[in-house]
Amino acid sequence: MSPTIDEVLEQARRKLVRIEPKEAAAELANGALLVDTRTEAQRARQGEIPGAIVIDRTVLEWRLDPKSPSRIEQATDHQIRVIVVCAEGFSSSLAAASLQDIGLVNATDLIGGFQAWKAAGFPVQT
Repeated sequence: MSPTIDEVLEQARRKLVRIEPKEAAAELANGALLVDTRTEAQRARQGEIPGAIVIDRTVLEWRLDPKSPSRIEQATDHQIRVIVVCAEGFSSSLAAASLQDIGLVNATDLIGGFQAWKAAGFPVQT
């Protein structure tokens, strides 16, 4: 029998050491890549995190795989710290687990996503 999405999410999260907004802000200030995978419409409506890199979820692995010819310049090796952010912290867990599957051992996600970031009072630009 196929797993439910909730079971897949639970399995993905077992791979991660997920972090709270305060930790994400500190890591961003120290050079971690905070990657926002929300849609353009979500970012326009909700705002953006200053310093976050926007990467569409459909190309995330290609942009962050250090071996990919389509990688971003910051994707220098498999040790880079990547913190994935979505709207509420669900799809980001799946994305971070996928990044770990391609060898990005320090990938994780933000518990509660953008909504938690904003609720914690961290900067948001519109």
